[in-house]
Amino acid sequence: MRSLCCLILSLAAVGAAAASTTPPGGLAAAIAARSMLGGDAWARLVRIDSSRPRAVWRHGPYPRTVYALVFELSGILWFYTDVDGTQSLSLTRGTVTRDEADPGPLFRAIDPGFTAWSWVEAPAGPRNPAFPKPRNACFVESVAALNRRIAAGDEAASPSLLSYYVDTPEGRLGHTVLLFRTTAGLSAIDADESDRPVLLPGGLGADLREVSAYLRGGPVAAARTIPIVCVRKPPGEWAALPSIPAPAG
Repeated sequence: MRSLCCLILSLAAVGAAAASTTPPGGLAAAIAARSMLGGDAWARLVRIDSSRPRAVWRHGPYPRTVYALVFELSGILWFYTDVDGTQSLSLTRGTVTRDEADPGPLFRAIDPGFTAWSWVEAPAGPRNPAFPKPRNACFVESVAALNRRIAAGDEAASPSLLSYYVDTPEGRLGHTVLLFRTTAGLSAIDADESDRPVLLPGGLGADLREVSAYLRGGPVAAARTIPIVCVRKPPGEWAALPSIPAPAG
């Protein structure tokens, strides 16, 4: 079965480096995630200091200081940390310009203790290969996999992110993969595994839970898709893969 990352999509209705070279607490992961997205996406590193001793999220405590990546995808701002993966930062669609200019209220919506924050300058150049692979970055890795396909000139029509959720003793956890169409049919890439696409059987149809269960190798509790407005524009126009509402539960 595929591994799960702590992915929460909250938009309504919708070897380690030496201590002297590794940035502190989550910053290395945020820098690595920024590098994965490439230079075409709006993305900024942020430091958030909680006003509470231990800011608590649904699966455990945030550290006292949180380093995160804020980035735009498909007209929405997203929030990645290595603590709990990626979740939507924007609360409404169509407000991304306003959200970029004043994200403070959006940080407080994630946790009321997130009252003090500042942008962090991203280091120039490619990601330091000594930095470990960022944890819980399946969402970002899926976007990066799409960028690599576009750069290579490979087929990737109607791209979307498929996020599925599994109930575990630690709570509901999720994982994200890339979906796209080729002349052979609907395909998926699980960037945690490789960039090799998996051609999905035609008999799966459009049921997202069935598609997710096939990819995971086991049952899932819920699933949803996010159509991608491409970070890197490919030749021609791509239609968005229709989003199917996630089942209840």
